Amino acid sequence: MENGKITDDRRITETLPTIRYILENGGKLMICSHLGRPKSKDDKKFSLEPVAKHLSELLNYEVILFEEPSSEALKLIMQTLRPKQVVMLENIRFEPGETEDALDLAQQLASNTEIYINDAFGASHRAHASIHALPQLVKLKGVGFLIEKEIRMLDQLLDSPKRPYWAILGGAKVSDKIDVIEKLIDLVDGFVIGGAMAYTFLKAIGEPVGRSLVEGDKVRYAKELLERIEARHKSVLLPVDHKVASSLNDTASQTQIVTRIPEDKMGLDIGPESLKRFTQALATAKTIFWNGPMGVFEKETFARGTFGIAQALADNDGVKIVGGGDSAAAADASGLAEKMTHISTGGGASLEYLQGAKLPGLEVLRVKIR
Repeated sequence: MENGKITDDRRITETLPTIRYILENGGKLMICSHLGRPKSKDDKKFSLEPVAKHLSELLNYEVILFEEPSSEALKLIMQTLRPKQVVMLENIRFEPGETEDALDLAQQLASNTEIYINDAFGASHRAHASIHALPQLVKLKGVGFLIEKEIRMLDQLLDSPKRPYWAILGGAKVSDKIDVIEKLIDLVDGFVIGGAMAYTFLKAIGEPVGRSLVEGDKVRYAKELLERIEARHKSVLLPVDHKVASSLNDTASQTQIVTRIPEDKMGLDIGPESLKRFTQALATAKTIFWNGPMGVFEKETFARGTFGIAQALADNDGVKIVGGGDSAAAADASGLAEKMTHISTGGGASLEYLQGAKLPGLEVLRVKIR
């Protein structure tokens, strides 16, 4: 959302098959969802009103936005729904019990629910009331078509993936990726590492990083990890050149491409030689997992590396799975999203699933996961 307008409707459109299936088979539908992290009901910028309006246009249905899930009026509305009407509850995180996995909120929701379907993969790693407590109170429950697809696609990265298999990891912090690296180290044939997290690895091997973002407490881990990858005869590619600037606000004319980062500069994107090497390695891959941009792609000056990686995936004929979050936003911004095999709707959820964590929203439904 930006200034009250939807800028990316992927999570809405991806769940349309489930919504349409329910409606076409005679179900009376009450949709529950959230947006952002509101402190209270007064945070109107987090209202689902724009979502209800957009969904109404996509479905050609009247979407009734209802503000009080505990109200007796909700039961009456559900009983008297007319054809081509659905109910959407206002942002469920407006209710204080949601993030507390509160039983009383779950009971209120359950009193109007005969069948519970979870199709919110991006929220399934949260033990919240609508995700975890509610389905325990409903006899008939399951997952929607989106979650089914998410699991099927992510399992391709874990169960006998076609080789060569490369993982592309970027973003700001090594610490955010440690668990998934540990899971993938014995599965993949090689890693491509870019983004700000690359500078922690470069510092670990003695390369100058200037004022680039470095996690000082992870430098030793990065060095040991590179040694472990090498001991397994796996490949790891780090940037060999960089687009640097004095600050994020520098214009294109104030940036430069270097192989050694000056002390007063910071790396904000990979350079053309790095992109060339990464692209060559990925060209023969049969399976690719991408999580994390190569630079500050939100700014056009530092987007070339990230969009170049998106192009490398688009040109590849193998299985290409993008791990949600910033990577999904980057794929969309590049204009190449349709060329990907799958773009996950859950950044954090996809990483937790891949690293073998038990997702509360799936566990409570007894969905088979690792």
